[in-house]
Amino acid sequence: MKVLKFGGTSLGSPDRLKSIVDIVLQEERVLVVLSAVSGTTNSLVEIATALHNDDKDRAIDSIKKLHNHYVKYVENLYETKAKKEEAHKLIDSHMEFIMSFTKDLFTSHEEKAILAQGELMSTALFQFYLEERGQNSELISALDFMRIDKDLEPDLFYIQHNLERELTPLKEKQVIITQGYICRNAFGEIDNLKRGGSDYTATLVGAAIEADVIEIWTDIDGMHNNDPRVVDKTYSIERLSYNEAAELAYFGAKILHPASVYPAQQKKIPIKLKNTLDPQKEGTTIDGDNREFKFTAVAAKDDITVINIKSGRMLLAYGFLRKVFEIFERYQTPIDVITTSEVAVSVTIDDRTHINEIYEELRLLGEVRIEKELSIVCVVGNFPRNERGDGQVLLEAMKNIPIRMMSYGGSEHNITFIIESKYKTEALKDLNKGLFDL
Repeated sequence: MKVLKFGGTSLGSPDRLKSIVDIVLQEERVLVVLSAVSGTTNSLVEIATALHNDDKDRAIDSIKKLHNHYVKYVENLYETKAKKEEAHKLIDSHMEFIMSFTKDLFTSHEEKAILAQGELMSTALFQFYLEERGQNSELISALDFMRIDKDLEPDLFYIQHNLERELTPLKEKQVIITQGYICRNAFGEIDNLKRGGSDYTATLVGAAIEADVIEIWTDIDGMHNNDPRVVDKTYSIERLSYNEAAELAYFGAKILHPASVYPAQQKKIPIKLKNTLDPQKEGTTIDGDNREFKFTAVAAKDDITVINIKSGRMLLAYGFLRKVFEIFERYQTPIDVITTSEVAVSVTIDDRTHINEIYEELRLLGEVRIEKELSIVCVVGNFPRNERGDGQVLLEAMKNIPIRMMSYGGSEHNITFIIESKYKTEALKDLNKGLFDL
């Protein structure tokens, strides 16, 4: 059995939805994971923000606009009057549910329920269209088997056990559809896997059923060696190892959710990155094999903050770094990159939610300086520790870029630079020329 995941742009119009149905029906038996229709989650976030700000008029206006969008979508998707009426009733019920939050106080738990409506609508519309075409399909709710624990991590045993229960009666179904992104938390409340979480759902589901392959369908033909949005000459990478793909996803490659590689890697299930606009292209295959190429790809991540802690107490003092890390742990703020010297330590974060509280606690340990508007540029490849020359090639390519920090040696697959964001495009182009001769 295959798992096929389609993102929001693949559902962005009725014609796009019809085209992915054609992809789905070419397979013998599949489990399809869908995101919300493109633009929907942003609209739902806008509605929730307005409700948080007690701006009910703005929220109502946004709900009406979203409703009108789906009315047109439905009219252009279905052929029969019966299916149009069924779909309109579905959309009306979801909009009434969202509108109900304009009548009472609004909480963060209710926000999660609103954000879930996009995937619930897209999967139902997809199932209705398959029914109209006479296909042997079934829709199951991710809320019945996807759950995160009290640490906000996927509850793997729960997912596998409950998904098996859902799938057992459906052995004769050719297509099974479910929602990406949404789940329940340890208290049974509606929650989610955060932005891009549909990829994560797909690989969690794929691992749970031990799928033959997990296909992630987007509007680009696989993982590229550089960012095609800012670099003219890039190419699709035919094959990546799990480790390389995870590094690229975490450090900025938007095509894949950073956490999604791990579940497939644990079960040794290949991940394929495919293009809905050009289904015949091979795209990128992610599996356990390392490529022979020294430099595989470059990725960049913006909105990075560097926190520098300088203290004479660091010198020859054990326990200092533990105290620093405990502060970040207390505020659940992950550190991306770290460098140290005898009297200073610099770390990068991309979540500034608790930056003020972290700053105040770090000040008790020493002098603290915060730098913003920085980017991480990550070079991924194969860098064995006993080989020479890798650093020289990279530094030569980066010779015109001021480097704020550098991480080298922590991984055999990743060399990382921290630079000012204004130099990011130049750095990506220089690396494209210096590493790939493009």
